[in-house]
Amino acid sequence: MAYDATNIFARILRGEIPCNKVYEDEHVLAFHDIAQAAPVHVLVIPKGEYVSMDDFTANASPEEITALFSAAGKIARDLGVAETGYRIISNAGEDGHQEVPHFHVHVLGGRPLGPMIKRA
Repeated sequence: MAYDATNIFARILRGEIPCNKVYEDEHVLAFHDIAQAAPVHVLVIPKGEYVSMDDFTANASPEEITALFSAAGKIARDLGVAETGYRIISNAGEDGHQEVPHFHVHVLGGRPLGPMIKRA
């Protein structure tokens, strides 16, 4: 899948749409999700144009990969969920219910989150 530069996260990165920023560095932007699924729900996105985890891990630089995962851990610590537990989720593709075609991870916490997926 080709990267779509009109997706909402690309527009946020360009400053066309505001966000409630939590963290930013050279490679990463993190902000509160507008559709919170938990008391802490932050989206962590690379500033590069990557569609999915597969695209990101195959094509991003080691510095970009390290920055994204370091940021997710820092955010969990800074927002107080590292002590009690949190979840990191990345949806990919149609079967994974990816809604925005820009790689991102969700950091969720602040309450018991229940089972990861419903068991069949």
